[in-house]
Amino acid sequence: MTAEIAHPWPVPPQDGYTVDDLLTLPDLPPHTELIDGSLVFVSPQRSFHSLVNDLLMHGLRRTVPDDLRVRREMTVVIDKRQGPEPDVSVIRAEAVTSSNETHYNAKDVVLVVETVSPDSEERDRKRKPQLYAEAGVPHFWRVESGEGGRPVVYVYELDPATKAYAPSGIHHDRLKLSVPFTIDIDLAEIDNL
Repeated sequence: MTAEIAHPWPVPPQDGYTVDDLLTLPDLPPHTELIDGSLVFVSPQRSFHSLVNDLLMHGLRRTVPDDLRVRREMTVVIDKRQGPEPDVSVIRAEAVTSSNETHYNAKDVVLVVETVSPDSEERDRKRKPQLYAEAGVPHFWRVESGEGGRPVVYVYELDPATKAYAPSGIHHDRLKLSVPFTIDIDLAEIDNL
């Protein structure tokens, strides 16, 4: 007698999934990522995660230059086995070709932001920054919950010689930067959201 599988989970291919699988498999849970050829299903968002992403989206959209666009939770295709989904990304405007897009290529991404959640700590702190850096994404921000539940933004810039990120600042109450463009976001505004 053969036992029937009681769940609809896809069976992984022998060599792992590819970006083509990620983009075409039906009925994947929302915000599924592809990391090292494995599908990663994310847990439901917590309020902090959602509020921080809203705050950053609004702040970035206020100051983004005309040649760039801000996107939330869109897959970034790095190679055939890597398709992470940053919480927020800034992409080159010419990469936007339709309103039906589901992903962008890493070469078109200027900034990625990962807001750390309990289920994603290792990926957001270690693996995903490594992948983004190796793909040549110039700027990376990691957001953590700080004192009083306010966001702390760790800012990194790519060293093109080493293809690794170098820290360039830690921001607690205000995120004020001149690269990749002029940015000024009051992080304390989260208290009003």
